[in-house]
Amino acid sequence: MPKNLNIWFFISIIISSFVLIPILTVFSSFFDDTSEYYELLKNTFLIEYIFNSSVLLLSVLVLTFLIGTGSAYLVSFYEFPLSNFFKWALILSFAVPPYIYAYSLTAFFENYGTAYAILKNLFGDGNYNQSIPKFDGMFGAILSISFSLFAYVFILTRASFLYQSQNLIDLGKNLGFSKFKSFYKIILPSARPAIVAGLSLVAMETLAEFGAVDFFSINTLTTGIYNSWIAFDDLAFANRLSFFLLLFIFALFSLENLSRKNAKYHFNTRE
Repeated sequence: MPKNLNIWFFISIIISSFVLIPILTVFSSFFDDTSEYYELLKNTFLIEYIFNSSVLLLSVLVLTFLIGTGSAYLVSFYEFPLSNFFKWALILSFAVPPYIYAYSLTAFFENYGTAYAILKNLFGDGNYNQSIPKFDGMFGAILSISFSLFAYVFILTRASFLYQSQNLIDLGKNLGFSKFKSFYKIILPSARPAIVAGLSLVAMETLAEFGAVDFFSINTLTTGIYNSWIAFDDLAFANRLSFFLLLFIFALFSLENLSRKNAKYHFNTRE
């Protein structure tokens, strides 16, 4: 047997074949006949599904980037009370699914909820509901998903920060850069591949999220797939919507690979 053909090669081929079955099924069934629900949805809610999915995706990416990158930078380059605790505690957001965050935010800030009870116990009776912010709808979904998924960005970005060359950071100091300018000009660009990889994982999880968006009654491609299959028994149209969702994901993978190639090119050019 040739050296490059071993048992692990065949095992990888077998596992990959099983993984590809759902993807190939979605692509192969794209042109299957659909029910009248397709025409109804195409003329009514399809644009809303795509628009809501796009807004949710972009908003979550921005918020997870800010939270994940910011927290990774703080715990990697600064020492402050409980900094060692936060280095691993921030990862625990993985343990809470987005829909649990959705339930918790709603229960805490709703009328006569936990926030109201706290204010009442502290200050007595009063009309506090008008002053308590409400986290529902699209804004609540963005917060719930971001709080749950920012750890993808945090873990990969912090690992990149820890393995960055100290010479680059010292170079910024010698050039008279402030801490913010060193972060913006040197540290952040060096961590770009890790950040993009984390954001790609966040994007895939966001596009596939059902619990939080269903709780806040937001129509996305994911809820459209569920309704097409379960409520209207139209598996062909559910596969068609899944096809569009896969296109989103493939586009994200392409952007990630492009970012890695650009980072490698700039690194080789500097050398």
